[in-house]
Amino acid sequence: MASEARLYTFSQETRDKLRKFRLGTSRAKDAQAVIYQIDKKSLEISQADAEVYNNMQKLADKLPDNSPRYVLLSYPLELSTGRLYVPYVMIYYLPATCNSEMKMLYAGAKELLRNTAEVGRIIEMDSPEQLEEIEDRLREDAESKGY
Repeated sequence: MASEARLYTFSQETRDKLRKFRLGTSRAKDAQAVIYQIDKKSLEISQADAEVYNNMQKLADKLPDNSPRYVLLSYPLELSTGRLYVPYVMIYYLPATCNSEMKMLYAGAKELLRNTAEVGRIIEMDSPEQLEEIEDRLREDAESKGY
């Protein structure tokens, strides 16, 4: 990770936003997501827009057709046991239509963002439609781990 840390950068503002989002979403009642991107010239990782999405369809509509993105997602679930479970995951969105240069750029920063955002798990997706199944994927994961 040391080489990635020298190649990619985060502004202090981005670091503060990452921390605030992580801490704030643990108490949220609804799903919350933010989109992150990499500036191709400066290699700075930053939030793509100021929006916090709580609707998966709106989030899916904002994902580009031919460019990767990272999505940080907190998704509260009530499990079959009645327990509230709030997974905090990173979606690594990598559409099949993006070029090799962009794939390499985003692949190189994936673990750095995961560690900086303090995310527990990475879920890979190649189409926005897969967001429709995110609740089922998270629920299956929680129940397989015995939560």
